[in-house]
Amino acid sequence: MLKKERYQEFVAHFAAKQPNAETELHYNNPYQLLVAVILSAQCTDKRINQVTPALFQRYPNPKSLAETTPDQVFDYIRSVSYPNNKAKHLVGMANMLVNDFNSQVPSDVKELQKMPGVGRKTANVIASVVFDAPAMAVDTHVFRVANRIGLTRGKTPLAVEKDLVKHLPEYTISTAHHWLILHGRYVCVARNPKCSICEITHFCKYFEQHFKAK
Repeated sequence: MLKKERYQEFVAHFAAKQPNAETELHYNNPYQLLVAVILSAQCTDKRINQVTPALFQRYPNPKSLAETTPDQVFDYIRSVSYPNNKAKHLVGMANMLVNDFNSQVPSDVKELQKMPGVGRKTANVIASVVFDAPAMAVDTHVFRVANRIGLTRGKTPLAVEKDLVKHLPEYTISTAHHWLILHGRYVCVARNPKCSICEITHFCKYFEQHFKAK
């Protein structure tokens, strides 16, 4: 199957099955999503959703978070991965939001990446989810699934991002990010992909290589 055909099959399937796919992180505004995404690095959305209600209640806006200390934030996020670094990042991010961006989360990916704890992936999530920009955030799920299906052969997150943005119809990019994440989270899992229940084996390169010949 040609790459172009694989992309067509991918979009057709998920547009029909999950037309409104979205993040599983809980948030009510751009500030809360930014905090949640920073916390979610190398941690599960489920864990972050357990932590953020109390955190958001105590620090409901950038100003309140900027005025506290990493040690105080740590008490709310101690159960997530790398809580010390993330506490420092959150306070630093809040200070920059207040001082440089008038407490408004910027829409530009480059501006977002100026803030502590905000790498390219996090910036792309914010641009995509909040501002509906055609940005593709590549986490471990997106990287794994895109390569397994055969949408890319990218060896780095940036290479995968560029390949997906190049070949996906622009209007699908922000949603396709969630298609790949959710498929990777529940079906195309890391160690033992659940090919027996997968609905896209007819265009999956991994399935073609490992099962069709048998």
